[in-house]
Amino acid sequence: MINLLIVEDEATLSNNIKEILADLGTIKQVYDGAEGLFEAESGVYDLILLDLMLPEKNGYEVLAELREKNIQTPVLILTAKDGLKDKITGFQKGADDYLTKPFYREELILRVKALLKRSLGLFSENQLTYQAINCNLATKEVTVKKETLPIQGKEFDLLVYFIQNKGVILTKEQIFDRIWGFDSDTTITVVEVYMSHLRKHLKPTGVDRCFKTLRNVGYILQKD
Repeated sequence: MINLLIVEDEATLSNNIKEILADLGTIKQVYDGAEGLFEAESGVYDLILLDLMLPEKNGYEVLAELREKNIQTPVLILTAKDGLKDKITGFQKGADDYLTKPFYREELILRVKALLKRSLGLFSENQLTYQAINCNLATKEVTVKKETLPIQGKEFDLLVYFIQNKGVILTKEQIFDRIWGFDSDTTITVVEVYMSHLRKHLKPTGVDRCFKTLRNVGYILQKD
């Protein structure tokens, strides 16, 4: 359910980071700042791990452009630059955390989990709620007053994605990339199909009315 983006030009280190965080979710690796910015602008990632010394665009430039475009995806800077001035600059540009290389495996995991918990409410009893709905991220069950709803698979992923981003417009492209993946063989029309199924299953709860369709754009789940 979690999408992580690693922007690191050293392939060996990038692979090591991916291996350390593999159990947390899906991980995309890119190797220069320009590609990192392009990926981050898609809005489908939950956390970005960003090196500072990158080709094409350095990490400071990537971070500054993201924040200027109001993309608030949490960013953890991973860098060999350990000076106080570097850290201050990183936070001033909009970083959420700063970890210097070399780092301990355990510390990286803890910092990543802390950022995800803060931004998504994860790792807190594995529960997400919206009005009377409860999503158990461990068992992938959706319940209302202890009664299980028939929401499974991609429908479950879709509901969780909306609850994590309530009050935010999600385009069909963002939803497709997040739920089905960039390399999926299906087409973007599958989003409308699954949205219809999800609304149908939520209708007894009244939550279906909280989803608004934005013509030719996407959908938004109203804040509860």
